[in-house]
Formats: sequence, structure tokens, C-alpha cells
Amino acid sequence: MTMRVLAAASEIYPLVKTGGLADVAAALPAALRAERIATRTVVPGYRGVLDALKQAQDVLQVPDLYGGPARVLAASVGALDLFVLDAPHLYVRPGGPYTGPDSRDWPDNGLRFAALARVTADIA
Repeated sequence: MTMRVLAAASEIYPLVKTGGLADVAAALPAALRAERIATRTVVPGYRGVLDALKQAQDVLQVPDLYGGPARVLAASVGALDLFVLDAPHLYVRPGGPYTGPDSRDWPDNGLRFAALARVTADIA
């Protein structure tokens, strides 16, 4: 039997990167694969992440996730196996993953990443 790991990260290289977290989130699956451990990472559906998906399978619908509908897409990008939380009301915004164009934190960041944690727990 192969061990399977479900990881969650707010960023993953090369899809979205603001610092070292993205590098670690991308390197971990490769390191675990070398040990015959299958890894899938749950990431927010930022515009750049969604744009990188060539093919995706809709695997979960959430009618109301903290103020709007959401779905989870299963996809692979390069060597990364992903679940992408497609919740436009939470993640498709101008600016970066944590801040708006004015470099100020989004006021609902706690809610946005609680949604990521909740959906990851639901998948697990």
C-alpha cells in the first residue's frame, strides 16, 4: 500500500510565490515521491493558478463557502498534483495573494485561509 499525504499551502512554486513557503510547498512532493509517498497539495484558486490549469476535474462543490459558491478542482501542473480551491469571491483579486494593489492586507485574510483549511479538512 502506498502512503498518501494531503498538504495545504497558500502558495506553491511556480504558480504563485511571495517567499520561501512556495519553494518548500513545491519541493516537498518531489522529496516524498522519492520515498514512494504520493502527495497532493490543496492551494487557493488565485487567477494565476487557475490560468495554469490545462485540464481539471471538478471533484467537490461547496454551495456556500464563507459568502459564495466554491468548487475543488483536481489537476496536475508539471510534477505537482493539486486540488485547487476555486472560490473567486475569496481568491480572484487584484494584487498579491495576501495584499491588494495598495500593499495592504486583505481585511478578510483570516476567512480566506480558514476556507482553505476547512476544505482541506473536508477532503481529508
